[in-house]
Amino acid sequence: MGVVILLVMAAGVAAMLTRRLPTAFALVILGIVIAFVAGAPLTGENSVLDTVVQNGAPMLAATMIAILLGSWLGKLLDETGIAGTLVRKIVEFGGDRPVVVALGVLAVSTLVGTVTGSAPAAMLAGIIGIPAMIAVGIPKVTAAGTILMGIAAGMPFELPIWQFFSTALELPVDTVRGFMLKLFPFALAAAVLFVLIETRRRGVEHAWSLKSASAKPASRRKQLGDAPWYALLTPLVPLVLALGLEVAILPSMLAGVLYALVTTTRPRDMNKRLLRTLYGAFEVAAAPIVLFIAIGILLAAVKLPGAVESLEPLVKAVSPQNPVLFVLVFTLLVPLCLYRGPLNVYGLGAGIAGVLIAAGIYPAVAVLGLATSYNQVFGVSDPTSTQTVWSAQYAGVTPQQVMLRTLPYVWAVALGGFCVTAASYL
Repeated sequence: MGVVILLVMAAGVAAMLTRRLPTAFALVILGIVIAFVAGAPLTGENSVLDTVVQNGAPMLAATMIAILLGSWLGKLLDETGIAGTLVRKIVEFGGDRPVVVALGVLAVSTLVGTVTGSAPAAMLAGIIGIPAMIAVGIPKVTAAGTILMGIAAGMPFELPIWQFFSTALELPVDTVRGFMLKLFPFALAAAVLFVLIETRRRGVEHAWSLKSASAKPASRRKQLGDAPWYALLTPLVPLVLALGLEVAILPSMLAGVLYALVTTTRPRDMNKRLLRTLYGAFEVAAAPIVLFIAIGILLAAVKLPGAVESLEPLVKAVSPQNPVLFVLVFTLLVPLCLYRGPLNVYGLGAGIAGVLIAAGIYPAVAVLGLATSYNQVFGVSDPTSTQTVWSAQYAGVTPQQVMLRTLPYVWAVALGGFCVTAASYL
């Protein structure tokens, strides 16, 4: 039975890789098929309809709300000019010094990455940042990679991600936060090294070839003017509350939304701006919310008693227990989180993580270390991720070029995460 479930998973991966099915649809079908293969009844306790579909779909509801709030805050950063002001000030400070400009844009990308992820984060920092870097001679691939590496450096502090791993792996937020703090230095060091090494290794390229459409968003932001200096603190508000004062994630993010609104908007315009940005946030958050519904269904399926009993001996046989082997094996498997592969935590990787925990192969916190380390790779180098595609296309290069340039750096981040995991939790 376990072999059949693995074959079903392999078929699901193939469907996602070949784009025969959207990821969310493939995960839902996988969850239902796995439940039937595991012997689950149609209705009742541990059943397909009641347990997998009914209870699984809203399993990550808190994460979905966090994603919506993050998208809302991102929309406010865009509409109020906060993100654009941050980038412009950095570019003005850097002048014609390419490394200084790139490091400044990297810092802004890191701040934005703590608020929201995916393509919206790349756009907030990149619409102005990428043209500015290219204008001072930063190679196009390096400019796109700088945005992505910055977002990834902020990812350990992205509150919706804390909520996702807390709910999916059934861990306290404090535990997730603790590991993310250990992962952050690796992500930051890799991002800074990327800028310092790639800007020098590739030299200065005085070239400019962005799509003419890019002028429109740039000019629109210019007309907005600079946001007040105190409004520029907006990305720090949720972090200070959640990290420093240990306020719950959703209230912390709501506080960031209100702070951005109050510091940039006249009272008579607040209602309109709140509603406009909220509706826009729903459009941005729709795709990830659908994905999290599908992930919840898959997690509910792989945690069924029949699935756990079938998969436990197979997974245990191939899962290294020795800390050195643990680091070596999972480091070699890093490419499997690319191209929506089986270790992508926003795909089948979530199901594998659920099996590892449900079967007792590794402690949940060790699985957290694996999943978050792989997520650092996916968030930067996966040519199918929306932020990678947008950054590459906006800079005038291909996602595959960005992948090849950034992969060594994020691979090292994953290695650091695996080492911390093995040393602390095995």
